[in-house]
Amino acid sequence: MDLQLKNKTAFISGSTAGIGFAIAESLLKEGVKVIINGRSQSSVDDAIKSLQGIAGNEFISGIAADFSKADEVGNLIDQLPDIDILINNAGIFEPKAFEDISDEDWFRFFEVNVMSGIRLSRQLFPKMLKKNWGRIIFISSESAVFIPDEMIHYGMTKTAQLAVSRGLAELTQGTEVTVNSILPGPTKSKGVGGFIEDLAKTGNLTIAEVEADFFKNMRPTSLLQRFLDVSEIANAVTFYVSPLASGTNGAAIRVEGGLVRSIL
Repeated sequence: MDLQLKNKTAFISGSTAGIGFAIAESLLKEGVKVIINGRSQSSVDDAIKSLQGIAGNEFISGIAADFSKADEVGNLIDQLPDIDILINNAGIFEPKAFEDISDEDWFRFFEVNVMSGIRLSRQLFPKMLKKNWGRIIFISSESAVFIPDEMIHYGMTKTAQLAVSRGLAELTQGTEVTVNSILPGPTKSKGVGGFIEDLAKTGNLTIAEVEADFFKNMRPTSLLQRFLDVSEIANAVTFYVSPLASGTNGAAIRVEGGLVRSIL
């Protein structure tokens, strides 16, 4: 299927590893010019080298910026060319008991997970409306509707992303701009993979045993009963940023393995 994405330009925040990197790979294969982002120049450079085998050098570039620092985000925005596709993927997570989550933690999570997408959208969304075409995707989480008791602050930010996404979509009425959220389930990204490995070492278990225990005791409603692969998220994102997905707008699209027990 031709997704009609050739020569579009995309910016993906937080894309030197994990879901963001997989999205970059998928978009490059469709002929999209991709700008990646990481917190350090070295991580950006390494990711670009890894991606150059997919497309020519003119199709891949990167800008370093830490989304916990507003000044660095401002510098990044100043460097961005005309963007057709914005993927708000930058985010952090951390299991922590509610009583141990400090004010600083709450604000830090909101700054990175929510304000990153707001700042980028505030700059790029009006330009998309002006040219009457654009795609914005917020990478939220099933945690937005299935708030995890082990990291309530993270769940709060993912719910906030849904509100921002839907609000922006309301402003697109009558245009060819769409704004949607993708809700991945537990995904074996770089951070989660490291977390699983640590649990396995601590409990003297295999990674397979840790994964089975996680879905038995912490996410028992999952129909998939395994961690998603980052490519499964990237495939969904690639379709929904394409012109073929023009009929989907203002939606919270679940790619969570059936974990959430609701039809809608």
